[in-house]
Amino acid sequence: MDELVIMAAELGRQLKRKGEVLALAESCTGGMVACAITHTAGSSAWFDRGFVTYSNLSKVEMLGVSLETLDTLGAVSEQTAQEMALGALQFSQATIAGSITGIAGPSGGSRQKPVGTICFAWAHKDGRIKRSTQLFRGDRAQIRRQAAEHALLGFMTVLNQ
Repeated sequence: MDELVIMAAELGRQLKRKGEVLALAESCTGGMVACAITHTAGSSAWFDRGFVTYSNLSKVEMLGVSLETLDTLGAVSEQTAQEMALGALQFSQATIAGSITGIAGPSGGSRQKPVGTICFAWAHKDGRIKRSTQLFRGDRAQIRRQAAEHALLGFMTVLNQ
C-alpha cells in the first residue's frame, strides 16, 4: 500500500480517537493530501473538506488570504501558509486545518526561494499554530510527495502536543 495512504489512515485514527475534524488548503500539492485521506474508507467521519487554491486569487477568494501578505511576502511564505490554514478553519467545520504552498518546479524558483521551497502551517481551533518551511530536493513529483508527507506528519505532531 502507498506510504501516503498509510500515513493518512494513521492520521485518521488519531483524529477519530481525539474527536477532531480536519480541513486542508493545498496549493503546490494540488489535492494530493486530500486524495490520500479520502482513499481511507470512513474518512468522512474526520475529514470535512479540502481547498485546492493554486492561484493567488483563489487563496484570497476561498481562504481570505490578505492581498497585502501576497504582495509583500508572496504565495510561498509561512505567513501565507498560516493565513491559508486559518482560512480553511474559518470556512469549514474542522477543528484542525493545515496548508501547503510552495515551488515544486521545475521552474519558478529564485535565489531567495529556490525550487523545492515549501511552506506549511497547521492551525487548531484552540489557537495553536505551527509553521514550517522546508527545502526538498528532487523532481516535481518527488518534491510534491515529500511535501504531502511532511504535511501529514505535521498534523500528527500538532495533535499530540
